[in-house]
Amino acid sequence: MASADAPEMSLLSLEDELSCSICLGVFDCPVTIPCGHNFCQDCLLSTWKDSYSCPQCRTVFATRPELKKNTVLSTVAETLRARSEAVTADAQIKLQKKVETIRCDTCMEAEASHTCLTCMASYCEEHLRPHRDNPVFRLHQLSRPVGDLAERICSDHHKLMELFCSQHDRSICSLCLQQDHKGCSFTSQEQQRSLKESDFRGKLTSLNEKILKTNTVLNQMSGAQSQLKEAANEKKKALAAVYQQIQDMLSQDEREAQREVDRELETGEKKLQEVMTMLSKNCEKMAKARETITGLLGLSQNMSFLQASFELPKAAKTEPHVPRINLDSGKVKASQAFASALKENLTEILKQPFEARSALLKPGEKASNLSGSPKTKSTPPKSKPEAVKTPQRNRARSKSPGRPLIQPHLQPHASFGQPPVVFMGPYFKGPLPGERPQPPAVFTAVEPGAPQEYGMPWNPFQIKVPPPPGQRIKPPKPTGEDKTSGGRNRFRTSAAEPRKKAETADAPSDFSSAEKRSELLKHGVMLTFDPDTAHQRVMLTDAFTRASLFKEQARYPDRPQRFDVCTQVLATESFSQGRHYWELQLSSLSFVGIGLAYGSIDRKGPASRLGRNAQSWCVEWFNDRTSAWHNGSETLLASVTPKRVGVLLDCQEGTATFFRVADRAYPFHTFVFPFTEPVYPAFWIFSSDSVISICKPQSERTERHPGRPLLL
Repeated sequence: MASADAPEMSLLSLEDELSCSICLGVFDCPVTIPCGHNFCQDCLLSTWKDSYSCPQCRTVFATRPELKKNTVLSTVAETLRARSEAVTADAQIKLQKKVETIRCDTCMEAEASHTCLTCMASYCEEHLRPHRDNPVFRLHQLSRPVGDLAERICSDHHKLMELFCSQHDRSICSLCLQQDHKGCSFTSQEQQRSLKESDFRGKLTSLNEKILKTNTVLNQMSGAQSQLKEAANEKKKALAAVYQQIQDMLSQDEREAQREVDRELETGEKKLQEVMTMLSKNCEKMAKARETITGLLGLSQNMSFLQASFELPKAAKTEPHVPRINLDSGKVKASQAFASALKENLTEILKQPFEARSALLKPGEKASNLSGSPKTKSTPPKSKPEAVKTPQRNRARSKSPGRPLIQPHLQPHASFGQPPVVFMGPYFKGPLPGERPQPPAVFTAVEPGAPQEYGMPWNPFQIKVPPPPGQRIKPPKPTGEDKTSGGRNRFRTSAAEPRKKAETADAPSDFSSAEKRSELLKHGVMLTFDPDTAHQRVMLTDAFTRASLFKEQARYPDRPQRFDVCTQVLATESFSQGRHYWELQLSSLSFVGIGLAYGSIDRKGPASRLGRNAQSWCVEWFNDRTSAWHNGSETLLASVTPKRVGVLLDCQEGTATFFRVADRAYPFHTFVFPFTEPVYPAFWIFSSDSVISICKPQSERTERHPGRPLLL
């Protein structure tokens, strides 16, 4: 008997392994999916309405896998189900046998067949005949045998509890209804059972729906988990690309430094070879002289010997020595100093956590500032109005003690002949190896008292670019507007113009009044952003008049004119003559740059950053810092936080003036440069919170109401 039950019990012990994880029952038509898990076919199809994933391990499948029945598992499950049903039937039989047999209350021997709920007694078939035959008992309520009638008897009134009080949620008898539960709503027990069954079925349906929705959410979360992993992989790829670019840049710089050492080695070897050749020739000359002297010493005739004479060659009069030739030339030393400084600064940066590194790499700060050395500016300090400083004076000032423009350990790589490397955000400032360095801009500081003396509105700083060799800056010709204002020039193109006394100087042109702003608007133009130049993260909307940043890179088509490093965009329009004015609405001034650029500006490298090359000019807002940039030189400006910025470009005079626009237009900076190519309005956005919107030119109706802003 034990041996027969052993396989059966062994099979029943595998019930957990043969159960579906969805319905928790024994497998019904089990199928296997690619991840190796098994489920009932109907259960799996019910969970695959929205997406295809494993309900157990959450593996996501791109397409619906082909389902095949697991015949072996199905056979084992069927066998288990049959054995389980047999065991359940046996258990029920044994349980029924354990239940005490209900006896007839009359004879106390035969098994009761019915219970009379009116008489509150159980009867066998023999003693039940009066209830069947006698009309008097026809109204008595008969039911299947009831074991414990005391549970249905009211303990207070000893009557059958055939009613149910809905208000107190309990069974009551007819006397309870007349006394304690008078006025309560009631139903029969059968009706109450129907209501309760309906309530339980509703809860069961709700639970099934909740379980199904929860499984759906779990499937969606598994999909979101996969998307999160994909996004992480994309981030890793982007970081790897940036770090690879940095490695390539360092490798290229290392190769150039190594080539410089090789050139020094070649030069040294050439010098050594020349000295060795000269010494060899000298040695040959001295050997010939030695042979001559030996021959003279061999003369036997005194007269011949006394008449002989010999002069030593010049080589015998000099002392031979090993020349001092090493690789410590200025170029090699400069390359070593540059590499050491770069290593020190990178070490200092990499010691910081990721969150603090970006704060260390602020625009315009030298890498030496990271190690705590005093901050230096690339611009000379403010001075009183004076003539434009020549490049010679600038170089002299840069060498003056106490005011170094460049830290000693960050001097230019002597072998490259390039400006010093300055850390700029995530990129290095300065020309790339192989690029031609541009002449530095010359700065002049203008004091607030300068307007009466110079005949122009006060700008904190002006950028002066020296003309090409042999070319002189011509004074600007007065325009029609200048004539109407008494010959007053709107902008000054050279700080070297003769000063006029304040008493005799003409009043400067004033753009601070609303009327003058209306004069600006006469030159108004409508711009649009050029989508072919926009960086992959720059998002253009509102008919290409609104620019912001994507959180992720968009998939714009690759264009040769598209910026690929800096998040910049140019306007579609370019200008080469005349006056042009446009206004821009800014949502945030934390990280925005506005300026101009030639169409020849680099698009594919760090040198494409606005203001960091000779082909662009830029006014930049970085946190609370306002500065003007051109050709890699920075000019700090007074803190200006306009919501709207106006730009007036005068191609003839070679000026670009920036205005803070409110109810009036207030100039705060002017670039002066002889533009040699058509210039494009240029924009730089380096924060996801910043938005630049191009304003439409003002209408005639709006011009009559100067307090109204430009339409967006």
